[in-house]
Amino acid sequence: MRKRERTPTTYTRITHPLVRDEKDGPLRRAGWDEALDRAAAQLAAARGAFGMFSCSRATNEMNYVAQKFARVVMGTNNVDSCNRTCHAPSVAGLAAAFGSGGGTSSYEEVEHTDLILMWGSNARFAHPIFFQHVLKGIRNGAKMYAVDPRRTSTAEWAESWLGLNVGTDIPMAHAIGREIIHAGLYNRTFVERATTGFEEYAAEVEPWTPEVAERVTGVPAAAITDLAHAFARAERAQLCWTLGITEHHNGTDNVRALINLALLTGHVGRYGSGVQPLRGQNNVQGGGDMGAIPNRLPGFQDMREEGVRRKFETAWNTVIQPRHGMTLTEMFEAMDSGGLRAVYCIGENPAQSEADSEQAVERLRRLDSLVVQDIFLTRTAELADVVLPATAAWCETDGTTTNSERRVQLVRKALAPPGEARDDIDIICDLASRLGHPWRFAGAEAVWDELRALSPQHHGMTYGRLREHHGIQWPCPDLDRLEPSYLHGRLWEEDPALRGRRAPFGIVRHDPPVDATTEDFPLRLTTGRRLDSYNTGVQSGSFASPLRRGEYVELCPEDAERYGVVAGEEVRVTSRRGAVVAPVWIDPGLRPGLAFMTMHFPDEVDTNQLTIEANDPIAGTAEFKASAVRVERLHERAGG
Repeated sequence: MRKRERTPTTYTRITHPLVRDEKDGPLRRAGWDEALDRAAAQLAAARGAFGMFSCSRATNEMNYVAQKFARVVMGTNNVDSCNRTCHAPSVAGLAAAFGSGGGTSSYEEVEHTDLILMWGSNARFAHPIFFQHVLKGIRNGAKMYAVDPRRTSTAEWAESWLGLNVGTDIPMAHAIGREIIHAGLYNRTFVERATTGFEEYAAEVEPWTPEVAERVTGVPAAAITDLAHAFARAERAQLCWTLGITEHHNGTDNVRALINLALLTGHVGRYGSGVQPLRGQNNVQGGGDMGAIPNRLPGFQDMREEGVRRKFETAWNTVIQPRHGMTLTEMFEAMDSGGLRAVYCIGENPAQSEADSEQAVERLRRLDSLVVQDIFLTRTAELADVVLPATAAWCETDGTTTNSERRVQLVRKALAPPGEARDDIDIICDLASRLGHPWRFAGAEAVWDELRALSPQHHGMTYGRLREHHGIQWPCPDLDRLEPSYLHGRLWEEDPALRGRRAPFGIVRHDPPVDATTEDFPLRLTTGRRLDSYNTGVQSGSFASPLRRGEYVELCPEDAERYGVVAGEEVRVTSRRGAVVAPVWIDPGLRPGLAFMTMHFPDEVDTNQLTIEANDPIAGTAEFKASAVRVERLHERAGG
C-alpha cells in the first residue's frame, strides 16, 4: 500500500507577546507591559461573564495558580480543561462509586495480575508507556481481553477480541454482569459487605442475556459468556478503559457499567485488582486534582461543603462561590447568549479540539476578549486579542505532574525558554497583580507547599520526598509513611466502622448514539489516536517523520470495494454538520459499516467538522466516537 507524501503543518513558536488593535485586524508584536495591561483591562471588563481554560499538559503548580486566579481574582468557578473533552465521565463515574475520581491501581499491578480487560482502548498506540506494563503482565501469565469496535494493534495481543458495535458498551457490560450472576460466580461476600443496590442492579441486567446482547452488540453470545466467566474466575483482574468509553453522550453511564463489573466480582481494593482509566495527556489527572475543574477545589474537595470552603477562603482571603461553575461545554454554550464574554485560555486549542469545530470557532470569534497563553500559535491563538508566550512544561520549567496511576512526579527545567517567553506562573501572577491581587511565589515549590497545606491527599508529598521516592501516589496525607499502591482497601474490612461508605452499583440503561445512521449517512464514524501523533497536531505536526502519514479516512476492504475506492484515493466524507476531503486507507481491522479518523491533522483534514456536539449531561463530554457519515468519490477513474 503506497503512502501519500504530505507536507507537515508548521506551528510557529511564540517568542514575544502579540496584541490585536482592532477586532478584525492582525496580531502585532507588543511588549510585555502593553500585552498584560490590555489583557487585565479586558478581563476586568468581563467580571461576571468570564471563563478560564486551563492546561492538562502544564504542571500541577500552574493549574493550581490558574484555578486560584479564576476563583480569587475573577470571583468565579468557571474553570475547566481538556479533562472535559476526554475523561470527565471517568472522574464522575469513579467519584459516584468510590468518592474520589482517580484510578484505583498502579501500573506495577498490571504486571502481577491474572486478567487484563482492555475496553475501548488502543493502549499500544494511545498509551505506549502503560502498554509496556501490559506486555510484562502478559509475559508473566496474564490473559488480556480486548473489547473494541476495531481490531486494533492492542487487540493483536489479546486472548480474545470482542468487536462490538459503537455505542453498545452498556448492553455488553450488562450481559457480562447477568452471566456472572446466573452462573453463581459473583463475589457474594464482597457484594454484601461493601456495596449497595445489588438487587436493583440484578433486575436491570436481567433482560440482557448473551443472546439478546449479541443482537445489539454484534458480539457472539459464546464470546460474551467466555469473557464473563474468565473475568469472574480470575483471582486478580484489571479493568482498563479510555475514550472509547468516555467520549459518548452517555459516557458517565458507560463508566458506571464497567465499575459495576468490578464491584460484582470484588476486583477492586486489592493488590492486582482495580479499575483504571488511562489518561491521554501527561497531567489530565493532575489538572483535576489541582481544582482546574468547575465543581471541585484542590484535592478534589467539594466547594459546597461549608468547612472546605471556609478553609480556602481563610487561606486565600476571599469569598468562594458555593455553587459549581460552568463546564467547558457550558461555557461554549454561554458564548451564544452573552453569558460568557471573555476567556483566558492557557495551553488548550478548543478551536480544533471541540466537536463541531466550525461552530466552536464562530463562538470564539464572538467573544469580547480572548486571551491565549501558549507556546505555539495555534488556531485558537490566531483568534485571540492578546497572546502571551509561555514555557513548555516538560523542559522549560520546574514543577510536578500526576499520571494515570495518581503518581506525582517532579519535572525539572532543562532549557531556557526562547525569546521573551516567560514562565506560566509568573505571567498569571503579573495579571493578578494588575487586577488588585499582588501575588508572588518564590518558585514552583512554594506553590506546591501552598497546595499541600490545603489538600490532605497531597500533604505528605514534599519535593524532597518526591525526589527520594521517584514519585509518590496520592493519597499521601502523612510525612512519615506511604499508603498502599491501590485505593479502597477499606471495602474489604469486616468491621463496618472501618469499612466506611459502601460503593453503590450504578443503575444505567442502554441509550444508542444520538447521530443515527440512515440511508443518507450509512457509515458509523469513530475517532481516536495514532501512535505517531498527538492531539490536534500542534506539538507533533511540525516535523517530518517516516511514521507520519497525515490524515486518512480508514475503511474496511469490503466498504472500499462497495464504494469503488482504492487506497490513497481522495474522497469526500460528509456528516450532518460538515464535510472534509481525505484520502482512503484500507484497514482490515475495521468491520463493514465502520470508518475511523483522528483529529491529529486538523489543518489538513478537520475531522471535528464532522463530529456531533451531543454531550453527556453529567460530565459535559461530547460524543466524538459516534457520528453518522457517508463517503463519496470525488472523481471517476479512467476506465472505472
